[in-house]
Amino acid sequence: MNFLELLKIEFMKVKRGKIIPLIFIAPLLVVASGVANLQRYFSPEYTNAWAAMFIQSALVYAYYLLPFSMIVVCVMISGRETGNNGILKMLALPVSRYALSAAKFCVLLFYLLAEMVVFLLVFVVTGLIAVNNTGITEALPIMYLLKWCAGLFLTMLPGTATMWAITVLFEKPLLSVGFNLLLVIPGVLVANTPLWIIYPYCYSGYLVSCSLHDFTAGGVSHGFKLFPFLLCAILIFVLVLTVSVIRFGKKEMR
Repeated sequence: MNFLELLKIEFMKVKRGKIIPLIFIAPLLVVASGVANLQRYFSPEYTNAWAAMFIQSALVYAYYLLPFSMIVVCVMISGRETGNNGILKMLALPVSRYALSAAKFCVLLFYLLAEMVVFLLVFVVTGLIAVNNTGITEALPIMYLLKWCAGLFLTMLPGTATMWAITVLFEKPLLSVGFNLLLVIPGVLVANTPLWIIYPYCYSGYLVSCSLHDFTAGGVSHGFKLFPFLLCAILIFVLVLTVSVIRFGKKEMR
């Protein structure tokens, strides 16, 4: 069985789950509340309305709601195998457990990408309603939105890989959820210290915080520096993904 066939099977396993409705919840909540709270301050002469709405919506989303939803998706994907000893049946097949773990992680990344697409679409629709209601003539900055959504996705990769590794390492779903939540909650505090660079749970939130600083400074960039962040993020991503691939199914084989 090649990797593409394995990947197809993994998608078939989760398609009957409730992951798709789940990835709509966080974007709908944060965008609707964020734009609604900000809309009252708009006037037809207001400038940079789209940037203001995006930062207002993405700040809480990047620090908390997006990581929370990915934690739940990790547990739901893992739970497809742990129920009814499904993992033992899979490991009994002539399939590499390393390839199986990698396929599951690819499914997880697909849902991360899908949630970012949902966030973008919900934001665009809600934003268009807001600017039309307030008479703002500012054009939709599609490239600006695509750039920041792509940034959120990419900076979320190390954190998502870490969440998946913790889900693999802990046998009890409650323990993995609890530990991941414990690491997500202080993210906003760590982002305001020099330690943010080694704390993948705050990367996406830190990116939005930098965009907020740039916005309030009138376009002067003090924000996100690619180096040494990029090197550190890649190292963390590779390390935790390697751990998850190696440890996947290990405890069930004992």
